Amino acid sequence: MPHLSLNSPLGPLTVFEDRGAVVAVEWGRAGTPDPSSPSPLLEEARRQLDAYFDGRLKAFDLPLHPAGSAFRRAVWGQMLRIPYGRTRTYGDIADALMSAPRAVGGACAANPIPIIVPCHRVVSADGRMIGYSGGQGIETKIQLLKLEGYLVA
Repeated sequence: MPHLSLNSPLGPLTVFEDRGAVVAVEWGRAGTPDPSSPSPLLEEARRQLDAYFDGRLKAFDLPLHPAGSAFRRAVWGQMLRIPYGRTRTYGDIADALMSAPRAVGGACAANPIPIIVPCHRVVSADGRMIGYSGGQGIETKIQLLKLEGYLVA
């Protein structure tokens, strides 16, 4: 699968593409280098991620195709609506989907495109930072929110 590894302030990331859409962002470098040159989409993903980490990009504009159930895709769609520097609770998203906060948490943990699909913007009902499956866990979630100017208690 075509992919591109890049450095970020949170460590190396690898972006994966399939059929003209970003399908995954993984923490670390991909094990086997892609012998072809990066596609225009992967280069654009790198440009947008670099701009995001530099504080120059507040909304990604990339074709996305995360693999998952209809419910998980609905949760990820809700996350894409959370503005830069803002948060929503698991309960907020559950209410919007007529579901339960735990189910939303499971979908957040399964998000294959972290950062771009901003699962880091989902917090507990009392605003606490609970759970984050990428990077260094909750510390990475806090770093991403601070990067966006969100005041983390």
